[in-house]
Amino acid sequence: MLEDRACLVSRDYRRTCDREGNWHCMNYRLEKRDVHQNKRALVSNGEDNVAAKKACNQSGDQIDTSLSIGGILISLADQADRSNCQRHAGDNSDSSSLISAIGRDNSISCLIRCSRADYGSIASLNGSFRSLIRSGELYRLRRQNGVVEHWVYFSCQLLEWEAFDPSRRHWMHLPRMNPNDCFLFSDKESLAVGTELLVFGKDLMSHVIYCYSLLTNSWTTGMRMNAPRCLFGSASLGEIAILAGGCDSLGNILDSAELYDSELGTWTTLPRMNKPRKMCSGVFMDKKFYVIGGIGADSKPLTCWEEYNLETGIWTEIPNMSPVRTAVEGDEPPATSEAPPLIAVVNNELYAADHAVMEVRKYDKNIKAWGTIGRLPDRTDSMYGWGIAFRACGDRLIVIGGPRNAGEGFIEVNSWTPSEGPPQWELLGRKGSGSFVYNCAVMGC
Repeated sequence: MLEDRACLVSRDYRRTCDREGNWHCMNYRLEKRDVHQNKRALVSNGEDNVAAKKACNQSGDQIDTSLSIGGILISLADQADRSNCQRHAGDNSDSSSLISAIGRDNSISCLIRCSRADYGSIASLNGSFRSLIRSGELYRLRRQNGVVEHWVYFSCQLLEWEAFDPSRRHWMHLPRMNPNDCFLFSDKESLAVGTELLVFGKDLMSHVIYCYSLLTNSWTTGMRMNAPRCLFGSASLGEIAILAGGCDSLGNILDSAELYDSELGTWTTLPRMNKPRKMCSGVFMDKKFYVIGGIGADSKPLTCWEEYNLETGIWTEIPNMSPVRTAVEGDEPPATSEAPPLIAVVNNELYAADHAVMEVRKYDKNIKAWGTIGRLPDRTDSMYGWGIAFRACGDRLIVIGGPRNAGEGFIEVNSWTPSEGPPQWELLGRKGSGSFVYNCAVMGC
């Protein structure tokens, strides 16, 4: 992985390049470095100068004496003295070249291949880096070049959100939300799209959306859908997301849908589905959007899918395709008590978690049927499907949950890569926490 490598530019080689006018990133000598301990995942307004000063004050053997920019390491001692380093952190006079030795275009080419866990440290170096990262331009360029990292965002406390980087196995705490009590105890849905995490709920008089921005590391509110709703199915694809079905403020079950563009900040009303439904799930697969399961207008479970073609703008109903949950004697809840289907798509293959018997199923597109392929992780209890997260995270499936036994206050993140064979779950991380996952979303950017 490019983010796990670093380029070390020697003084002698730089003198040669200066003489020949020949700076090519591919000619840099590569060297493995462990940078895990010195990264900040989130940009912090108040700590920009501190991070840069620390980089200047470390000894010559420490990784903080270099500018970590997408794996390319250029010694601060060779760039400027300590006072110049502090000046760049303060007045940010360099506004065009980023890394002057290789030019702006090459600088950006290197930066888009850097882990976004490093962007907080990079933004503290000078105004050019900070402006590039906080403007969102860097993330647009990453998407255009197919550079995507997936982080998991989840909430085990009603107003607290955690982020987890599955590659570095690093936990990060988001700023605390500050809504009123009505939002606190209302039904909430979450969705990550572009560089935003959206949390949907109810305020005193209406539906409300709280938006966490990766660019500013802060929460805002005020966003409005064309038709506010809750208990809907949703999924994102890059900078766009589709929300379908759900309930309005009067409890009416909806057949409407909307498309959100996170770069433009716009909501577009889509054609209506064939059936109204709430408590459904949504996924993108084969460049189409699917709504699966849910409760219909007659308060009965729906077994049909709906497929939305983004090119034609047409919904197509697909009968009898929802994952059928295995009934367990004495554990059959009312339809309205059960969680929406736990589904996820990895490499355009659809998977489902059967929480009742702790099994993983896969949808066979050829025969149009579900088949059991393995087990879920053992310590991921749920209450009729509520309380655990089953999500796609790049090329792997992620399950987040914990035991419901009294006194077992921890959460686990388990991972399985389907391309490697039958389910063999790897424990990526565990931490003390509430063991009930209220909301979860995966941000890929």
